[in-house]
Amino acid sequence: MKPLACRSLPSLAAFLLCIGFSVPSRADDAKDKVSDYAVVVSKATFEDQEWKKVVAALVRRHQATVISYDGDVNKSREPLKKHSARYACFVARPEEAGREFVVAVNRLTRQLNDDPFTDVVWGILTGYRAEDALRIANTDKPLQIRKALSGSAGFDLSPFKEGLTFSESEAGVYWVKTADGKIEKKAGTTDSTKAIVDALNETQPDLVMTSGHATERGWAIGFSYKNGTLRCKDGSLFGLDLKGGTHAVRSPTPRIYLASGNCLMGHVADKQSMALAWMSGGGVNQMIGYTAVTFYGRGGWGTQEYFFDLPGRYTFAEAFFFNQQSIIHELQQRFPKTMKHEVKNWDFERDRLVLDKELALLGYRNLEGEAKDNLGLLWDRDAVAFYGDPAWEARLNPAPPPIRTELTWRDDVYTLKVTVDAEAKPRKPLAILMPHRVKDIQVMSGQELQPLVTPSFVMLMKHPDKFEKGKTYQLVFKAKRVETEQER
Repeated sequence: MKPLACRSLPSLAAFLLCIGFSVPSRADDAKDKVSDYAVVVSKATFEDQEWKKVVAALVRRHQATVISYDGDVNKSREPLKKHSARYACFVARPEEAGREFVVAVNRLTRQLNDDPFTDVVWGILTGYRAEDALRIANTDKPLQIRKALSGSAGFDLSPFKEGLTFSESEAGVYWVKTADGKIEKKAGTTDSTKAIVDALNETQPDLVMTSGHATERGWAIGFSYKNGTLRCKDGSLFGLDLKGGTHAVRSPTPRIYLASGNCLMGHVADKQSMALAWMSGGGVNQMIGYTAVTFYGRGGWGTQEYFFDLPGRYTFAEAFFFNQQSIIHELQQRFPKTMKHEVKNWDFERDRLVLDKELALLGYRNLEGEAKDNLGLLWDRDAVAFYGDPAWEARLNPAPPPIRTELTWRDDVYTLKVTVDAEAKPRKPLAILMPHRVKDIQVMSGQELQPLVTPSFVMLMKHPDKFEKGKTYQLVFKAKRVETEQER
């Protein structure tokens, strides 16, 4: 049997794989290493000397191949399809990285083979300045997330060593988790602007999460009550309290940002956009956020659920990737007649009838029930951005996993074994990236798990309500390994 080879992984990844996390392996031969990662960049950006340094840093770190295109990012589809990398980083200047770009990347990365699923783990690397993107591109040390800061009531602090959660629905309420493991509910000032900025500056959290009202220009800290705002200017973040006082954010520690429940936080409308400020003055290396209004939440909250479901199992990039595949799978199963529909107009801020018009195109009258599910899944499939280097590892602080997955293969027969070491109730389908691309897939056993096996990943769409300690599950399938770039 051929297990995933730990020797070819970075040390942290190798450790995580050996204790049971589903970490994608790197190919062993030099040719496949070159093919593993693509940097996709416009010719205009590549010709800019400062942005060219960003591309060079990614090439150096990942032994990447550069794919350049002229004008429209969709022109990169065919070369990316031919190259068939497992990771793709779309390097873009701020003026290129708007909503249309994010939507186009979401769509073109699903069009690299004949199935409807995303064919590459991708991210968009941008920044207020080229030096911000270069900082992210040069970061090779994996991030083990131990400390969190949240602006959302109900945020789960249990996976973290330390953390703070400020309620957006109840004025003055916040929760603290200290290093001794205790979580306490406390009362503070109703205007929590300064307290949140102080927490960013002093505790240096590894993860920031927000929800509630927002635009590209700022985050309203209170959702159901009046509070201050977090705003941006020239690549910097600052808090504006209710009395007009400003509080500068000075928090450069590398971190990830989940704008799980915010409208528009992921939209780079221009250089005065929050996403760019988070990636500049906010120290963010990876981020998810909506480029449009959010009314359904599956893209943002779904990614957060995947990331927290089995803490440490998935990197942040994997959590986003697998959540998107679960969205596509649900569309395929529940709404096959409309799953190819593409939203044309996202500008709800200027046209309040946008959703009504899309509903009409889908054959519905009201945004409720199945209509909301259908449009919501289509909306979140394309409107959510992932920023950062997709191969950078940011994951919750590793702990012994309750569920281990091991993929082995001999010749053309692959076996995925799931071992339950402790009772677990994951809400999301278990998933694993394939160590290499495959084709001509045929499931031999394990159909009861409702496996979704694609050239690049496996998801088990059916699992029990509770995984019982000591049980094992097994999927066996036949597939041919894709050996060359031409065969891909």
